[in-house]
Amino acid sequence: MKALILAAGYATRLYPLTENFPKPLLKVQQVSIIDRLLSSLEEISFIDEYIVVSNHKFFQHFVNWKNEAEQKKLYEKTITLLDDGSIDNEHRLGAVQDIEFAIEKCSINDDLFVLAGDNVLDFSLKPFAEYQQLKKTAVIMCHEEKNVEKLKKTGVVEIDDQNKVISMEEKPENPKSFWAVPPFYIYPKEELSWIKKGICEGCGTDAPGSFIAWYCNSRCVYAWPMPGKRYDVGDLKSYEAVQSAVLNSKK
Repeated sequence: MKALILAAGYATRLYPLTENFPKPLLKVQQVSIIDRLLSSLEEISFIDEYIVVSNHKFFQHFVNWKNEAEQKKLYEKTITLLDDGSIDNEHRLGAVQDIEFAIEKCSINDDLFVLAGDNVLDFSLKPFAEYQQLKKTAVIMCHEEKNVEKLKKTGVVEIDDQNKVISMEEKPENPKSFWAVPPFYIYPKEELSWIKKGICEGCGTDAPGSFIAWYCNSRCVYAWPMPGKRYDVGDLKSYEAVQSAVLNSKK
């Protein structure tokens, strides 16, 4: 299994912090967001490589981060950095096209764990990966969200009593359930060709959930209810909130 960290966004809502610096490298209580994710991925023995997709503007920041991580021997697994070539927010490829870019560039022929590089979790990713190994299908995460306005800004999924996905919509005007879908997905290697197919058939490409919402219409997908909290670092307010949450969790 490969782990693909999507880190090519421009995080304009976090300006001035991210005007010249990538969001995944922002620190939350002295540890960067991406390092928090990789520390959890290290627990998964069957992942053998971390692939990080950056835009061209911030690529050197990730090169510096990788060099430091390797010097300190922070991770046992190989880190591969990819530059998707985009130079500003208006010309970004979008998350789904970055996934396809990584698949082609690295000739990926393994199960693929895709995760956004701007989320902080208070639980381990290992049980989610093990759940996928059990199901042998594509799997997504989900969590209950009672705030309808928040549901309108994320993916929303309907599931049956076996946690099999019935339907999913990305940023629905009228959410059909209270199950929100964060940007964490695992695709079996046999299903990776569907990503190019989805792009060719017009699925959305900006948000990573746009593809899985399209994919759910014809393929089997299971949802894994998250056992803890997830913090999406989207703007300055949410960045301050996760700093406080992590600090309080240590007390």
